[in-house]
Amino acid sequence: MSNLTKKVALVTGGSRGIGAAIAKRLASDGASVAITYAKDATSASAVVKAIEAEGGKALAIQADAADPQAVKAAVEKTVATFGGLDILVNNAGTAIPKPFEETPLDEIDQVININIRGVLAATQAALKHLKTGGRIIMIGSCVGERVVAPGLVAYSATKGAVKMFTQGLAREIGGRGITVNNVQPGPIDTDLNPASGDWAVPQKAATSLGRYGTVDEVAALVSFVASPEASYITGTNLTVDGGTNA
Repeated sequence: MSNLTKKVALVTGGSRGIGAAIAKRLASDGASVAITYAKDATSASAVVKAIEAEGGKALAIQADAADPQAVKAAVEKTVATFGGLDILVNNAGTAIPKPFEETPLDEIDQVININIRGVLAATQAALKHLKTGGRIIMIGSCVGERVVAPGLVAYSATKGAVKMFTQGLAREIGGRGITVNNVQPGPIDTDLNPASGDWAVPQKAATSLGRYGTVDEVAALVSFVASPEASYITGTNLTVDGGTNA
């Protein structure tokens, strides 16, 4: 029996990259998985089909992470479809790399609304359904603790806020038997940040291992944190960054 059998997970921003890998991993561990996506229905459908092809249960829900009502509706649809909610993975996020002084306020608002406001809204909605043994997992970033390159000022500020939100919420709801943890990836090979891209050389150089990580390496850590074996881990910031912050 897989260690997440009979569990229900919701992964925000689960149509591609790290989110898609997390959704597939949780499903392979036995969970029924709902994912949200903002616009790319084709990619979301592909994730669902991949999970179903392996015998799992999955659902794709259109919900912009910057829209609190859409996020709340996604939580409710997950519960209505699968009969409950045990695991929330706040994965949806965005970055707009450029010097802070040159960043328009509307772009800063977009980063804040998705990376912070969306996380708060999803978590608040999920807490109405999570019970003892529940898991809330943030996908933060190693730059939420240490910024090694310019161009990510607003983004790193939001990920630093996610870090403190994790710690504060873990204190507040620990008595309910729900854990709250923050997985902080470093440079990970995705279509948004490819290992062959223009930004890759300095990011690789900043790591101890001299390479990008894979989405499956992040998903493996999320899977562990979501599992019963991680029941005494809460309020932590678990960095999977190849030694970027070493």
